[in-house]
Amino acid sequence: MGTKDWMLFYASGEVSEVLRSSPKIDREATAALVARLYPSCDIRPIADGSLYSSNPPKGEVYAAVFPGLSIVCTQDAAGDAPTELDARFVGEAAGRTLYLHAMHSVVDFFAYAIWRPDGTLRRSFSLSPDSGVISDVGTPLPFEEKYLAGDPEFLESLDDEDEYPFRFHPLDLGEAALRALFGFNYEGVIQDDDPDLEEIVLAGYAVTPR
Repeated sequence: MGTKDWMLFYASGEVSEVLRSSPKIDREATAALVARLYPSCDIRPIADGSLYSSNPPKGEVYAAVFPGLSIVCTQDAAGDAPTELDARFVGEAAGRTLYLHAMHSVVDFFAYAIWRPDGTLRRSFSLSPDSGVISDVGTPLPFEEKYLAGDPEFLESLDDEDEYPFRFHPLDLGEAALRALFGFNYEGVIQDDDPDLEEIVLAGYAVTPR
């Protein structure tokens, strides 16, 4: 696995339905969104990306405002504990559901969180082999159950001498979260009605503190 991402989804309804509709980016609203999130920074447009541009380096942000959905890809969503996400990102939801999803394949790190439209935290879960379970708040969602119980396919792949600290692979759970929450995967089985991630345009910005 080689997946990295750090993403925020602000949704008025089902994320997967919006992505499957081949939505068109509202560039004016997108620029305003980034300006609200980074009010003390100089913001300069750079080349467009797509939903594959989900792991921008520090100093860059990829974002899009679509009807019923806004997406922000930023390293500010890559912290170990989703509960530590800066309040300005949570406040931006303003009556919408906020989803955070982050994975880093080099260290087998995965994190996700969901905030309700009223701003309260519904679920936060993050872990890595080096740090163990970092955040575990709220009731696990159905897609987590197979993994938290011990993924049979993963366990069968381990040798007797393996000492992996979990009964599942964090990135497998991360891909399951992508499928359950957003209706796509970066790796694994592609379904017939999956959105074309390269066609989901995200505007790129260089973000520099003043």
